[in-house]
Amino acid sequence: MDKSTLGELKYILNEDIFLFDEDKDSLAKESGFQAENPNLNQVQEPTSPGLTKIETKQETAPEIELEPIQVRGKFEKGILILHEEESLNAEIMDMLVKILQAVGHSMSEVGLLNSKELEGRSLDEFHAINAHVVLKFGRIKHPINAFPILDYHIHAENETEYLFADSLTSIFEDSNLKRKLWTTLKTLFNI
Repeated sequence: MDKSTLGELKYILNEDIFLFDEDKDSLAKESGFQAENPNLNQVQEPTSPGLTKIETKQETAPEIELEPIQVRGKFEKGILILHEEESLNAEIMDMLVKILQAVGHSMSEVGLLNSKELEGRSLDEFHAINAHVVLKFGRIKHPINAFPILDYHIHAENETEYLFADSLTSIFEDSNLKRKLWTTLKTLFNI
Protein backbone atom coordinates (compact mmCIF):
# COMPACT_ATOMS: atom_id res chain seq x y z
CA MET A 1 0.00 0.00 0.00
CA ASP A 2 3.04 2.26 0.06
CA LYS A 3 2.45 3.41 -3.50
CA SER A 4 -1.37 3.47 -3.48
CA THR A 5 -3.16 6.77 -3.22
CA LEU A 6 -6.59 7.38 -1.80
CA GLY A 7 -7.82 7.91 -5.34
CA GLU A 8 -6.74 4.38 -6.26
CA LEU A 9 -8.22 2.87 -3.12
CA LYS A 10 -11.72 3.97 -4.09
CA TYR A 11 -11.70 1.34 -6.81
CA ILE A 12 -11.03 -1.56 -4.46
CA LEU A 13 -12.68 -0.48 -1.21
CA ASN A 14 -16.45 -0.50 -0.93
CA GLU A 15 -16.54 0.94 2.56
CA ASP A 16 -15.94 4.41 3.91
CA ILE A 17 -12.38 5.37 4.89
CA PHE A 18 -11.69 7.05 8.24
CA LEU A 19 -8.53 8.97 9.05
CA PHE A 20 -7.26 10.17 12.38
CA ASP A 21 -6.81 13.94 12.47
CA GLU A 22 -3.05 13.62 12.96
CA ASP A 23 -2.79 11.34 9.89
CA LYS A 24 -4.95 13.60 7.76
CA ASP A 25 -2.51 16.51 7.88
CA SER A 26 0.56 14.40 7.11
CA LEU A 27 -1.24 12.62 4.27
CA ALA A 28 -2.28 15.90 2.70
CA LYS A 29 1.32 17.17 2.78
CA GLU A 30 2.89 13.95 1.45
CA SER A 31 0.51 13.14 -1.35
CA GLY A 32 -1.08 16.45 -2.24
CA PHE A 33 -4.39 14.89 -1.25
CA GLN A 34 -6.58 17.93 -1.90
CA ALA A 35 -5.03 18.86 -5.25
CA GLU A 36 -4.60 15.35 -6.68
CA ASN A 37 -7.93 13.89 -5.69
CA PRO A 38 -10.81 16.21 -6.52
CA ASN A 39 -13.15 13.19 -6.60
CA LEU A 40 -12.79 12.64 -2.87
CA ASN A 41 -14.64 14.89 -0.47
CA GLN A 42 -13.82 15.24 3.19
CA VAL A 43 -16.90 15.32 5.31
CA GLN A 44 -16.61 16.28 8.96
CA GLU A 45 -19.00 14.12 10.88
CA PRO A 46 -19.21 13.73 14.61
CA THR A 47 -18.38 10.04 14.33
CA SER A 48 -15.79 10.01 17.04
CA PRO A 49 -13.46 12.68 18.37
CA GLY A 50 -10.30 12.92 16.33
CA LEU A 51 -11.69 11.02 13.29
CA THR A 52 -12.61 12.36 9.87
CA LYS A 53 -14.76 10.37 7.51
CA ILE A 54 -13.73 10.50 3.88
CA GLU A 55 -16.45 9.68 1.39
CA THR A 56 -15.38 8.41 -1.94
CA LYS A 57 -17.49 9.41 -4.86
CA GLN A 58 -16.65 7.60 -8.02
CA GLU A 59 -17.16 9.52 -11.18
CA THR A 60 -18.83 7.48 -13.81
CA ALA A 61 -16.79 7.12 -16.93
CA PRO A 62 -18.36 8.89 -19.87
CA GLU A 63 -20.17 6.45 -22.10
CA ILE A 64 -18.36 5.88 -25.33
CA GLU A 65 -20.86 6.05 -28.09
CA LEU A 66 -20.19 3.58 -30.85
CA GLU A 67 -21.05 4.43 -34.40
CA PRO A 68 -24.34 2.91 -35.51
CA ILE A 69 -24.12 -0.43 -37.26
CA GLN A 70 -23.44 0.20 -40.93
CA VAL A 71 -25.60 -1.88 -43.24
CA ARG A 72 -24.32 -2.62 -46.75
CA GLY A 73 -26.90 -1.85 -49.42
CA LYS A 74 -29.67 0.70 -49.79
CA PHE A 75 -31.97 -1.06 -47.29
CA GLU A 76 -35.01 0.68 -48.84
CA LYS A 77 -37.65 -1.80 -47.61
CA GLY A 78 -36.10 -2.62 -44.24
CA ILE A 79 -35.23 -6.20 -45.17
CA LEU A 80 -32.04 -7.17 -43.37
CA ILE A 81 -29.98 -10.19 -44.37
CA LEU A 82 -27.55 -11.46 -41.75
CA HIS A 83 -25.08 -14.02 -43.02
CA GLU A 84 -22.42 -16.18 -41.48
CA GLU A 85 -19.97 -15.88 -44.37
CA GLU A 86 -17.43 -13.08 -44.15
CA SER A 87 -17.98 -12.34 -47.84
CA LEU A 88 -20.38 -13.73 -50.41
CA ASN A 89 -18.88 -15.18 -53.57
CA ALA A 90 -20.47 -14.55 -56.97
CA GLU A 91 -22.44 -17.84 -57.04
CA ILE A 92 -23.99 -17.28 -53.62
CA MET A 93 -24.72 -13.64 -54.42
CA ASP A 94 -26.44 -14.75 -57.63
CA MET A 95 -28.56 -17.24 -55.65
CA LEU A 96 -29.48 -14.50 -53.17
CA VAL A 97 -30.51 -12.13 -55.98
CA LYS A 98 -32.70 -14.87 -57.50
CA ILE A 99 -34.29 -15.64 -54.11
CA LEU A 100 -35.12 -11.98 -53.58
CA GLN A 101 -36.54 -11.59 -57.09
CA ALA A 102 -38.68 -14.68 -56.58
CA VAL A 103 -40.31 -13.05 -53.53
CA GLY A 104 -40.80 -9.74 -55.35
CA HIS A 105 -37.83 -7.78 -54.03
CA SER A 106 -34.51 -6.53 -55.32
CA MET A 107 -31.05 -6.07 -53.84
CA SER A 108 -31.67 -2.31 -53.48
CA GLU A 109 -34.43 -3.06 -50.98
CA VAL A 110 -32.24 -5.09 -48.62
CA GLY A 111 -29.31 -4.49 -46.33
CA LEU A 112 -26.53 -6.99 -45.70
CA LEU A 113 -24.52 -7.64 -42.55
CA ASN A 114 -22.06 -10.42 -41.89
CA SER A 115 -21.29 -12.01 -38.55
CA LYS A 116 -18.05 -10.02 -38.09
CA GLU A 117 -19.89 -6.71 -38.50
CA LEU A 118 -22.31 -7.63 -35.70
CA GLU A 119 -19.75 -9.07 -33.33
CA GLY A 120 -19.59 -7.17 -30.05
CA ARG A 121 -22.73 -5.16 -30.75
CA SER A 122 -25.68 -5.11 -28.37
CA LEU A 123 -29.27 -6.01 -29.06
CA ASP A 124 -30.23 -2.34 -28.64
CA GLU A 125 -27.77 -1.37 -31.36
CA PHE A 126 -29.24 -4.08 -33.55
CA HIS A 127 -32.78 -2.82 -32.95
CA ALA A 128 -31.64 0.71 -33.86
CA ILE A 129 -31.16 -0.52 -37.44
CA ASN A 130 -34.97 -0.66 -37.57
CA ALA A 131 -35.35 -3.71 -39.79
CA HIS A 132 -38.86 -4.92 -40.58
CA VAL A 133 -37.80 -8.35 -41.83
CA VAL A 134 -34.65 -10.13 -40.64
CA LEU A 135 -33.34 -13.13 -42.57
CA LYS A 136 -30.52 -14.78 -40.61
CA PHE A 137 -28.44 -17.31 -42.50
CA GLY A 138 -26.05 -19.47 -40.48
CA ARG A 139 -24.34 -18.73 -37.19
CA ILE A 140 -24.07 -15.13 -36.10
CA LYS A 141 -22.08 -14.08 -33.02
CA HIS A 142 -24.72 -11.83 -31.55
CA PRO A 143 -27.41 -11.81 -28.82
CA ILE A 144 -30.05 -12.23 -31.55
CA ASN A 145 -29.38 -15.96 -31.19
CA ALA A 146 -31.19 -15.85 -27.84
CA PHE A 147 -34.52 -15.34 -29.62
CA PRO A 148 -36.68 -18.47 -29.36
CA ILE A 149 -36.74 -19.07 -33.11
CA LEU A 150 -36.55 -22.44 -34.81
CA ASP A 151 -34.84 -22.66 -38.19
CA TYR A 152 -37.23 -22.26 -41.12
CA HIS A 153 -40.01 -20.91 -38.91
CA ILE A 154 -41.26 -17.34 -38.91
CA HIS A 155 -41.16 -15.47 -35.63
CA ALA A 156 -42.72 -12.03 -35.13
CA GLU A 157 -41.53 -9.79 -32.34
CA ASN A 158 -42.85 -6.25 -32.02
CA GLU A 159 -43.02 -5.06 -35.63
CA THR A 160 -40.22 -7.25 -36.96
CA GLU A 161 -40.47 -10.68 -38.55
CA TYR A 162 -37.56 -13.09 -38.24
CA LEU A 163 -36.57 -16.11 -40.26
CA PHE A 164 -33.53 -18.14 -39.25
CA ALA A 165 -32.03 -20.64 -41.69
CA ASP A 166 -28.84 -22.51 -42.48
CA SER A 167 -25.87 -20.64 -43.92
CA LEU A 168 -26.15 -19.38 -47.50
CA THR A 169 -23.28 -21.69 -48.46
CA SER A 170 -25.15 -24.73 -47.08
CA ILE A 171 -28.35 -23.71 -48.84
CA PHE A 172 -26.44 -23.20 -52.10
CA GLU A 173 -25.05 -26.74 -51.87
CA ASP A 174 -28.22 -28.57 -50.71
CA SER A 175 -31.41 -28.60 -52.81
CA ASN A 176 -33.50 -29.84 -49.85
CA LEU A 177 -32.51 -26.75 -47.87
CA LYS A 178 -33.39 -24.57 -50.88
CA ARG A 179 -36.89 -26.07 -50.95
CA LYS A 180 -37.27 -25.61 -47.19
CA LEU A 181 -36.21 -21.97 -47.47
CA TRP A 182 -38.48 -21.34 -50.46
CA THR A 183 -41.51 -22.77 -48.63
CA THR A 184 -40.91 -20.52 -45.62
CA LEU A 185 -40.15 -17.43 -47.73
CA LYS A 186 -43.45 -17.86 -49.61
CA THR A 187 -45.27 -17.71 -46.27
CA LEU A 188 -43.20 -14.80 -45.00
CA PHE A 189 -43.73 -12.67 -48.11
CA ASN A 190 -47.33 -13.81 -48.77
CA ILE A 191 -46.72 -15.43 -52.12
